[in-house]
Amino acid sequence: MNLSNLDLIVFLLYILGTIGFGLSFYFRQHTTADYTTGSGKLPSWVLGMSIFATYVSSISFLALPGAAYLSNWNGFVFSLSIPLAAWIAVRYFVPLYRRINSPSAYAFLEQRFGLWARIYASICYLLTQLARMGAILYLLALPMEAFFGWSIPMVISVTGLVVICYAMLGGIKAVVWTDAIQGMVLILGALGCFFTILYQIPEGWTQVQRIAVEQNKFSLGSLDINLHESTFWVVLVYGLFINLQNFGVDQSYIQRYLGAKTELEAKKSIWLGSLLYIPISMLFFLIGTSLFVYYQVFDGLLPLELESVESSDKVFPFFIVSALPSGLTGLMIAAIFAAGMSTLSTSINSSATVILEDHFKKYILKETNEKTCFQVLYISSFLMGVLSIGVGLAFNGVNSALEAWWALASVFSGGVLGLFLLGNYRPSVSKFPALIGVFIGVLVIAFISLGEYLEVFGLKKLTIHKNLAIVLGTMAIFLVGFFVRIIVKEPKDSQGNYQ
Repeated sequence: MNLSNLDLIVFLLYILGTIGFGLSFYFRQHTTADYTTGSGKLPSWVLGMSIFATYVSSISFLALPGAAYLSNWNGFVFSLSIPLAAWIAVRYFVPLYRRINSPSAYAFLEQRFGLWARIYASICYLLTQLARMGAILYLLALPMEAFFGWSIPMVISVTGLVVICYAMLGGIKAVVWTDAIQGMVLILGALGCFFTILYQIPEGWTQVQRIAVEQNKFSLGSLDINLHESTFWVVLVYGLFINLQNFGVDQSYIQRYLGAKTELEAKKSIWLGSLLYIPISMLFFLIGTSLFVYYQVFDGLLPLELESVESSDKVFPFFIVSALPSGLTGLMIAAIFAAGMSTLSTSINSSATVILEDHFKKYILKETNEKTCFQVLYISSFLMGVLSIGVGLAFNGVNSALEAWWALASVFSGGVLGLFLLGNYRPSVSKFPALIGVFIGVLVIAFISLGEYLEVFGLKKLTIHKNLAIVLGTMAIFLVGFFVRIIVKEPKDSQGNYQ
């Protein structure tokens, strides 16, 4: 399939406009604080839109409609956990990070447990971001290759280089402002697509609702207590822990807390970004359900190769290129790229900040000037972007490796949330119990996440749902740290602090 001239113009204008707008911020930064936190002068609505746009990656843009098309609304339960996670963030995390006032989220861990905790958490974060960026680039390229014949390596490389340009030179200001625009683009694109589907179905929403109810497409999942399947409760608890991880320990979110003018503005940005995601994620599920009805009403329009379970994520892109009018197709392709680019730019900027604050300043060159810091930020942004392109290219055509990498990413990130919760526990927990807790917790997460690979070693395959890896692992870190603290009586100084 080929894009029309109008679609190509819309798409290219979006890409060029994003680059130009992002690069314009290069001339508006004078200190590293401008680059990493915007010197605390960013509007709350822009930060909120940036949080929202970071949530909606190209993965969710394609996967949520695919999930609704294939099965039901079980995945939407994830969004229902967001308000509680956002309230906890507003109540506890924002005041904590505003009080510490460090560009790094992991300075808190050093204060509580020592340098090892900061290094451990920051390395886990960098590895997780590489996995995330590589996966997004690869999955963004798949539908482009399937429907337009665009080379997967070309899409991965060009998209990565475009994002590197403005994220590296423009800093956090370029990231959040382009995120805000990209968030608006993807909302407009999704709304346009949804109403187009309804318009083309003979009886519109009435027919969608009737068929979907008959086929049980609006189900949120089983209410049974079952640890082996993706039930309502498994997804809800998983969503709560993932969202706590996002709001509580993810460097990209913490930089936004510090980028707000006041603590109240930071809290407003969280509520805006998190609560906006709920109706938009619902919109994506509505699109998937409507597509299910659409291809039942117009039987025969969907190619046979897209009727398999493995191809459900490609149904939405197929509709975009085959059924949307010229112009709107270009807008939707731009929206898919917007979803991916917003997440990539955030990861690049936050990763560069972590490299500077948690590694370069800690044990490479403690006394630095602004010029050196900017050089480190630029080089780090470039290297993380290039490495993410390399990871994306390595995924090309290797689905099993992609799944394994995602499992490893959950191992990298899962241990950090438990450590943060342990750090906030009162009375305080010392270094040794925290270290033992992290060790046991990571083993639990790895055992669950990589359970399907146990058969290689002659062990029985684990049946606990993978979504529970971060839940059980985080609980293991906290509980092990708590009980080891009780068992091991470590000496304290005259002020009551552990030595």
